[in-house]
Amino acid sequence: MKTMYGRQFATMVGMVLLSFLMLGASFATLSYQYTIREKKDTLERNAKYIAQFTSDSVETGGELVWQTRAFQSYLSSVAQVSDTHVLVATPEGTILYATQGDSELSGMQYAPLSPALVGQITGGPFVGVTDLGGLYAEARYLVGLPVTSSSGHLQGLVLVSCSASNISGMWRDLFSILLVTTLAVVLIAAIISSVTSMRQSQPIKEIAAAARQFGLGQLDVRVDVGARRDEVGELAEAFNTMAESLSRSEQQRAEFIANVSHELKTPMTTIAGFADGILDGTIPAEQERHYLEIISSETRRLSRLVRSMLDLSRLQSDERCAQQQFDISETLVRTLVTLESKVNAKDLEVDAQLPDEPVPVWGDQDAITQVCYNLLDNAIKFSKAGGVLGIGVSVKGAKATITISNQGGTIPPEELSLIFDRFHKTDHSRSADRDGVGLGLYIVKTILNSHKETINCVSEDGVTKFVFTLTRA
Repeated sequence: MKTMYGRQFATMVGMVLLSFLMLGASFATLSYQYTIREKKDTLERNAKYIAQFTSDSVETGGELVWQTRAFQSYLSSVAQVSDTHVLVATPEGTILYATQGDSELSGMQYAPLSPALVGQITGGPFVGVTDLGGLYAEARYLVGLPVTSSSGHLQGLVLVSCSASNISGMWRDLFSILLVTTLAVVLIAAIISSVTSMRQSQPIKEIAAAARQFGLGQLDVRVDVGARRDEVGELAEAFNTMAESLSRSEQQRAEFIANVSHELKTPMTTIAGFADGILDGTIPAEQERHYLEIISSETRRLSRLVRSMLDLSRLQSDERCAQQQFDISETLVRTLVTLESKVNAKDLEVDAQLPDEPVPVWGDQDAITQVCYNLLDNAIKFSKAGGVLGIGVSVKGAKATITISNQGGTIPPEELSLIFDRFHKTDHSRSADRDGVGLGLYIVKTILNSHKETINCVSEDGVTKFVFTLTRA
């Protein structure tokens, strides 16, 4: 019984058997006691009638009235109707007449009763089980009453008995019915338990099988929930959700490795090719400086890629400083100042929409500074020469909203949902960029997600605008 099916089946059958055992025992005990009490009352009632009739008959007909036909017929009728034995005895205990209804018990006539029994009957009603000292082959239920005259004189004894096997037979019939009913209910319960147990255990078996397949690398396996809405169905849905998440993580990991390999391969191929060209003389001496500058640029790009990947790894492992309070307007302006040379190189006009008062917010100041730097650097990079670079801070409720915009090419709608992916670059203007590695916006998204904040991008009519939020302090 190590399986859930076996344990549930055994529990169901055990509960049914225990319930029927307790119910059957209680019902049998009550029925037995009721039958005994009813039989005893009947015997006592019949014995009283016979005792009274005998007393009246003796007073009117004399002590030999038991020999008359009328008296014997009355006793035979009572015995036959009640299915009992009726015995009449002298005060000393000698049986004078015995009948079982349809015939006389001639073998008992003039047989003596035990003195102890006679004493018990004489002293009051006797109710018990006895074989009358061997006169009966088996013990019988017996009621004995004294026959007294109106003056209190003891005239004789009356004994009425019935077979104990009648009650035992009734009890055996009751037990048989109870046994058959119990077996039928256990069979029905076993069938129902089998169906329900198998139905409950099947999804768990499927989950276990799917987990084993997951261990073998088959990440596309899912559990069929069907129409189940119980706890097992919730478990199957949770497993499918986990499987989907693991599958996406594995796919992202594979894409990340592929993208990293591609991003590393391109500059390394360029560096190796130009270095080999310089070494073997393929590149003329007067052009060596130009190609050395390209090698230097690609080396720096490799360095930026590695640094960005390290930053990304640190962010994803949640290795951030404790949140602190700082002025987001001051942080945004200070970051823009560090990019002044790039702004001047493109002759950009800066449109700053900043409040006069400080806007304190909560967050990791270094991480938010990196967000501002990446967004500003990205905006400057893709701005058209002489365009407008916009920065703004506004306050609404418990949130501060930061906006960074630029004038340049419009990002296609199908690209807007992908710009925050790792190593993503558009197929046109951004693919010509040799300085970026495609991780800047992904790092921005990761930092803001860790702060439980949001960021959106809108690009229309040549204006691209990034908007993110921070919690006010």
